[in-house]
Amino acid sequence: MHTDEHLMPKGIRPLAIAIMGPTASGKTAFAVEWAQRLGTEIISVDSALVYRGLNIGAAKPDAGTLRMAPHRMIDIRDPHEVFSAADFAAEALPHMQELSAAGKVPLLVGGTGLYFRALMQGLSAMPAADTVLRAQLQARLAEEGLLRLHGQLKAVDPVSAARIHPNDPQRILRALEVYLVSGRTLTDWQAQSRPVEFPFQVLELTLAPEDRGDLHERIALRFDQMLEQGFLDEMRGLLENPLLHPDLPSMRAVGYRQAWAHLRGETSASEFRMQAIAATRQLAKRQLTWFRGMPSSRWFDPKNQKDALNCYVSKFIGRYPFEE
Repeated sequence: MHTDEHLMPKGIRPLAIAIMGPTASGKTAFAVEWAQRLGTEIISVDSALVYRGLNIGAAKPDAGTLRMAPHRMIDIRDPHEVFSAADFAAEALPHMQELSAAGKVPLLVGGTGLYFRALMQGLSAMPAADTVLRAQLQARLAEEGLLRLHGQLKAVDPVSAARIHPNDPQRILRALEVYLVSGRTLTDWQAQSRPVEFPFQVLELTLAPEDRGDLHERIALRFDQMLEQGFLDEMRGLLENPLLHPDLPSMRAVGYRQAWAHLRGETSASEFRMQAIAATRQLAKRQLTWFRGMPSSRWFDPKNQKDALNCYVSKFIGRYPFEE
């Protein structure tokens, strides 16, 4: 289905479909089907897929999948670079507008909830990063340790400290940086966030198996497949890059963090596998919690409710005033 955006009456927003859900829930397979059906492209909403070289461990679509359904917003940064939710929103929206101008319905597909929120709802204004202060905080991190810095954050911004895990150096340092730069807490800045009208009418779907045991099995199976496909060889190649270190967002991605520790001799093969699967299941739990907080999203089990899901999408597409 194609739409003629230039024929659209004033005030009618073009359509887009957001396909959200936890890792290993079947989002990509469903999205590829609809991308082919609609003759459109997928915009990846995944904080690991933006990085070049993170392929097997990030479940990046293979060449065959990309031929069936072209993906945007993958392989757009080197793994030593930092890519924020604000960066994602700024770069993804033009892709949506380009697809819409070509008469296509953009498909937003992924599991990074903050990226979805940044794009569709906007983020509160934040002080710009201060490289000098960040270097000072990194030095303090090395000298004092993460728990000490988390305790300092708790003293000035207990709300952020409660929300940020004590083992999350990137977010702890950013929260402290915001406070030290501006004299205001991250919580204060985020409270200033104002909803913006997104220039698309978005159908929000969350795909998640009703049986969490099924999801856990899928996660374990997929990780074993990654190992068979050469995930550790991929990680060995990444470790040859002198610009990488374990605190980078790319190397903190689930699976990669555990692979780094394993290849440094910190865990056995069986411990590595168990830790990586456990971390992926924890990620899925956090993703499910995040998407429950998106009240506009309709939930479906992609295996047991496939017909209802397809019908729901078809009805949404059929509402559009101009169809070819």
